[in-house]
Amino acid sequence: MNIKIKIGTDGETCWENLYQDENAIENDAEIGIDNGCNLQENSKNNLKENLLKHKKQAAMLEKHTEPFRGERQGLSDIYEELESLIGLEQVKKLILEVQAFAEIQKLRREQQLNTEGTVLHCVFKGNPGTGKTTVARIMAKMLKEIGVLEKGHLVEIERADLVGEYIGHTAQKTRDQVKKAMGGVLFIDEAYALARGDQKDFGREAIEVILKAMEDHRDNLVVILAGYPKEIDYFLDSNPGLKSRFPLHIDFPDYSLSDLAAIAEQMYAVRDYRMTQEAKAALKQSLTACISGDSQNHGNARLVRNITEASIRAQAVRLLERTDWQLNKNNLMEITAEDIQQSMKRLAQIEKSTPKENPTRMAGQQKNEMVHQLNQLCNLSNLSNLSNVTQLIEYLQQMPYGEADETKQRFEVI
Repeated sequence: MNIKIKIGTDGETCWENLYQDENAIENDAEIGIDNGCNLQENSKNNLKENLLKHKKQAAMLEKHTEPFRGERQGLSDIYEELESLIGLEQVKKLILEVQAFAEIQKLRREQQLNTEGTVLHCVFKGNPGTGKTTVARIMAKMLKEIGVLEKGHLVEIERADLVGEYIGHTAQKTRDQVKKAMGGVLFIDEAYALARGDQKDFGREAIEVILKAMEDHRDNLVVILAGYPKEIDYFLDSNPGLKSRFPLHIDFPDYSLSDLAAIAEQMYAVRDYRMTQEAKAALKQSLTACISGDSQNHGNARLVRNITEASIRAQAVRLLERTDWQLNKNNLMEITAEDIQQSMKRLAQIEKSTPKENPTRMAGQQKNEMVHQLNQLCNLSNLSNLSNVTQLIEYLQQMPYGEADETKQRFEVI
């Protein structure tokens, strides 16, 4: 029986075959192994003696090198997982820079050299479906492999997981989530929602508990804030103490049309499906229509996943409705243009019945004018300008969470 053993002290991968079964000697004319990982040629007459001599040594080498092999192989698998993501080239580069920095600082500490602080708390900015959660999960595993984090797991939460219903409840809920994330990454999606209320809102209490945990457990906890770019920026700017604690900012751009098409093919492939050429054309046409509007409703990979899953269901219905043929492997794997079209109809029905999450935003110049008018209204000597109140209310309704809080509070003065 063949086994493979990693040998050598230089850290390079070097594999040679060793036979543990003595009867296998008759089938091969060479065997041998030494500490320098050099294969030795032996005559057939000396094989048995050589095998017995090295059998114990090989077992010992395997025992001592297995942990190192697992560590290197684990990191290699993580690199492969990261590289398998479609697009996101700049994101990949930044994640590898983070990994390299953390690992080098660790090695410098071991050599008693001066080191930079390895504060790895991050802000992930991007629209939904741009890969933020997936990259965060990969990053957590990577930091575990290089010894920065103990467990390397990801705890994904949002406002509802942190904010309680009464005084004292929020702090306990938040501490419970922090405890779950210890040794890994705490991923807070749409983090700005924690600051969307007034000064009495419990979300602000959750922020304070998280900031304290980041300080107390800086060596075994990484916190990632994620969400829409503008809302995240406003959230951080509104709290100087918060912004200074997140040194790493990574932007996740919307996927291009070609990237989305490639993601779809990848999703089908892992499920053992494939698109016809007509289906590929139908998919690109549908994606073009979907991403031509507001960038916040782009959908990105989430949209592609919805289309692939809906088209697979449409394919199942189509196949079972056909009675004039016998199903074969090719039929079961094939996604047609009809399946794509049916999936888009179904998704359009769902979207039509679902309220929009993000209202239309005002242009920057119009926004500035409205804020200026609001400031004027808050001056009691200018209350004659109340004819503009209706416009201001409409504007405030259109502002995203977090960004409107301060402005709304000023409006309450009137």
